[in-house]
Amino acid sequence: MKIEVRNQCSDYKSYRAARVKSLFNVDSGCDFAKDIELPIDDGGWQIGLVVGPSGSGKTSIGKKLFGESAIWEPDWPSDAPIIDAISPGGDFNAVTGSLASVGLGDVPSWLRPFHVLSNGEKFRANLARLVSESPAEVVVDEFTSVVDRQIAKIGALAFQKAWRRTGKKAVLLSCHYDVIDWIEPDWVYDTQKGEYAGRRLWRRPKFDFEIHETDWRYWPLFEPHHYLKVPKMVAARCYVASVGGSPVAHLAVSTRPGLKEARACRLVVMPEWQGAGVGLRFLNAVCEEWLQGRNRFGKKMPTLFHTSHPGLVAALRRMPQWRQVSAMMNGVNKTRSKKTMQSSGQISAGYGGHLRAVQGFRYYGLLGANS
Repeated sequence: MKIEVRNQCSDYKSYRAARVKSLFNVDSGCDFAKDIELPIDDGGWQIGLVVGPSGSGKTSIGKKLFGESAIWEPDWPSDAPIIDAISPGGDFNAVTGSLASVGLGDVPSWLRPFHVLSNGEKFRANLARLVSESPAEVVVDEFTSVVDRQIAKIGALAFQKAWRRTGKKAVLLSCHYDVIDWIEPDWVYDTQKGEYAGRRLWRRPKFDFEIHETDWRYWPLFEPHHYLKVPKMVAARCYVASVGGSPVAHLAVSTRPGLKEARACRLVVMPEWQGAGVGLRFLNAVCEEWLQGRNRFGKKMPTLFHTSHPGLVAALRRMPQWRQVSAMMNGVNKTRSKKTMQSSGQISAGYGGHLRAVQGFRYYGLLGANS
């Protein structure tokens, strides 16, 4: 694909304009021209990235790729929460799934209009709407430009995973080079160097976390980001995951009568890490410790996990380590719930826990869930 950019404006003759030209030996600032060749016509790609400093022609290139109408500029209503503004005629579960997939897992934020959200929440809400509505071809300008760099990297990772499931094409325009490996694009064009790189194996940075067993002392850091306001679990021990010494995730675990199984809840991931897969890795790691008897009782136990978060429910149902064991909608009796689960074929999905529809899952580990 050959792209020609020709931008022009007036050549001003004011005193200051003339002085700038004289001082810096500049003839004019009214012309901008750029010719590039992008070998992307074969169509075998989903995510492209145009990266470079401001004023280097990224937006102009983006407009030439699919036409100006393809630039993603969603119009958000000021009098409706984002849960209503995203795909208004679409499936509710698909909308909540898109929000969770890009790391906007803070449920109360779904009930707020777009204009009152933080910059980080707006960034993720825009991505969730894009994933949910998934146009065939789209260009996203100023990708990650106005957010904290940690949120930018994790948000880029979450978006690329969610977008690839749509099968559509997106070109991202960004002035930040630090997101390249997190996006893992199919091709990159650098406007500063005038270089194209494609079909290479981009490897996103890896990160590990440490798990610490503790009490409720860290809960005040995480409680504002939990979607339910409920009392602490009686006699529970807490686990905190940290990356580079910073707490990133929290989980509480207690036991049911008779020490036959454990019960986990209060799973919270800090906003800047949502979408990176930390929560499920952390939950699985703690549940595996209990399953192997590495707990304060020295006894092997499966773990029940209860959640009503739709994104987390969907993720647990996809995982072989978890098996869904219950589902109850606020006051619906267990017999009816069991019949509904059996008829829908969901009785054997996921790890452990209960939702609020409330879904219940039990962790058996990879071998236990398949036996």
